[in-house]
Amino acid sequence: MRDDGTLDEPNAPHDPNVRTDDRASAERTMMLRRLRAATPGLRAARDRVAGYAAPRLRSGYDRTRQFATPGRARILLATGVVCCLGLATYAQVSDDTAGVVARVDPLAARSELVRRAEQEHASRSLDRSASGQPTPPPPTQPAAPAGPDADPDVRAMKKPAEPAPVAGLTRTQMKNAEIIVRTGRGMGVPRRGLVIAVATAMQESNLYNLASGVIPESQRHPHQGLGWDHDSVGLFQQRSSSGWGPVDRLMDPEFATRQFLGALERVPGWQQMRLTDAAQAVQVSAYPDHYAKHEWRANEVVDAILPTER
Repeated sequence: MRDDGTLDEPNAPHDPNVRTDDRASAERTMMLRRLRAATPGLRAARDRVAGYAAPRLRSGYDRTRQFATPGRARILLATGVVCCLGLATYAQVSDDTAGVVARVDPLAARSELVRRAEQEHASRSLDRSASGQPTPPPPTQPAAPAGPDADPDVRAMKKPAEPAPVAGLTRTQMKNAEIIVRTGRGMGVPRRGLVIAVATAMQESNLYNLASGVIPESQRHPHQGLGWDHDSVGLFQQRSSSGWGPVDRLMDPEFATRQFLGALERVPGWQQMRLTDAAQAVQVSAYPDHYAKHEWRANEVVDAILPTER
């Protein structure tokens, strides 16, 4: 039961850190007992202080009355005022000086840091050699000329210059003849076969890549004129219906050349034949002797394209 007559909850959890009213009452009682026990000592100390201080206070009061004339009072008052003003001024100056120092010191510290950073950066920017002087950059070598001519492999692969037209040919005819010769050389065909091929193209198409006037498909590919000999197309006037190949392929001068030379190499003994007989064995023309008239011009064209093999 508490002092106010209420009962504690019997099932409430007990917490040793929580003070109950009974505990607080016991502590207050203990404090009162200690104060009562100390009261006589405090009174004795008070009496001793009063007996010691009273005579001195009376003596000081008497001396003050002796000096309390109007002139002396004014002097004492002025002296006190001056002392007070001096103390106030000193305090103000001290505060101002402390503020200035507080402001100056960070600036000085910051300036010192900046100066050191600049010195460190300057020392890093120099070459740290034994002499302490920066080393001059090495002399640069002139760059090699750029371009296809600088590489010997590229020079070796450069396309040879186109030969000038010969034997009364135009530049277009000469270019077509060069395609025939260089395609045959790539196939490994000997010079005699190249002359036969050029002479045959002179007779069949006059060395022009002709489309067929009766085959519209051939006209959709690059061509240099129209022919009207049935469905014959290209430099060698080959017919797709006879098994030479698709029209679009026969309109390609390189493909047409490979088709003709391949058929020529399958003719037995073609290298010992007359030019007109070898060409006729491949072309099966209605005019078998007409190829012979182009032999001298074909030789001149091949010699112009392959001058080292004359």
